[in-house]
Amino acid sequence: MKSLQQCAAGRILIIDGAMGTMIQRYKLQEADYRGERFKSHHCDVKGNNDLLNLTQPDIIAAIHREYLEAGADIIETNTFSSTSIAMADYDMQHLAYELNVAAARIAKAAAAEYTAKNPEKPRFVAGAIGPLNKTLSLSPDVNNPGYRSVTFDEVAAAYTEQVKGLVEGGVDILLIETIFDTLNSKAAIYAIKQYFRQTGQPELPIMISGTITDASGRTLSGQTLEAFYISVMHAHPFSIGLNCALGGQQMRPYIEELSQIAGCYVSCYPNAGLPNAFGEYDEQPEDTAHIIEDFAREGFVNIVGGCCGTTPDHIRHIADHVKQLTPRPLPRQEAALAS
Repeated sequence: MKSLQQCAAGRILIIDGAMGTMIQRYKLQEADYRGERFKSHHCDVKGNNDLLNLTQPDIIAAIHREYLEAGADIIETNTFSSTSIAMADYDMQHLAYELNVAAARIAKAAAAEYTAKNPEKPRFVAGAIGPLNKTLSLSPDVNNPGYRSVTFDEVAAAYTEQVKGLVEGGVDILLIETIFDTLNSKAAIYAIKQYFRQTGQPELPIMISGTITDASGRTLSGQTLEAFYISVMHAHPFSIGLNCALGGQQMRPYIEELSQIAGCYVSCYPNAGLPNAFGEYDEQPEDTAHIIEDFAREGFVNIVGGCCGTTPDHIRHIADHVKQLTPRPLPRQEAALAS
């Protein structure tokens, strides 16, 4: 079977679309989220999509299969909020490790099923590591800018637990995504590197995906795209890219800039345009696909897919539009000057 690196060298890879958008289609109620195991939990859990890895695993598996059927090479685990810090909102922090293991196994089984159908197109599982609901760079208290609601060590410990669960569940890649605070992502990188050092296991490829929040071209914590890239390049990622916050049209100048400075593969999975007045996404699959196709024709990208509002139809159109196009070549690394 071809490795991830071999696949990326030969063609543009497809990552899946939104998990939350697909879960919403099931119109699940409180009882559906709780299942039998959590029916007596003391607070509401509706909206805790990661809990569905335990209470509705068949739904999560079905969503993965829809994206694989649409042509995704890489599917993400349903673990965007599966850290003890984020799960504390539901008083379920003790479930963090279990959620990650379960999500990884669900995704891995679906990927293995489709790889077996077509060994020439192996499918890979990316362990999704989200940005947290607490930030290390910004104070949640406008009257006390020096205050932090969490420490670097606490964030690193939470990410270490998540990484352990994802790796033990069988993921192929670790994906630090939707980064709006680079210090949080540095804690995730630290956690990953420390985990593999301590266990002695071969390190998995790391994908890193930041979020440019508006036309300023900066992350929420104030970094320019180039500064963000320089801040995380020490991780030697398999890919660096952008996702969320913007649609493809708004993301174009930043993907172009990233393609010019990145020494690794470049990924891009935008939202389905910008949300309408009701917070919903109207961009049609063929429109998203045309935008992504333009990125591919210009030589900007190696890995493409979708974020909020995108569906298997979006991914199917994207895959069709880029399948004949050449991936962005990796830049030649110049040898360092020696005295």
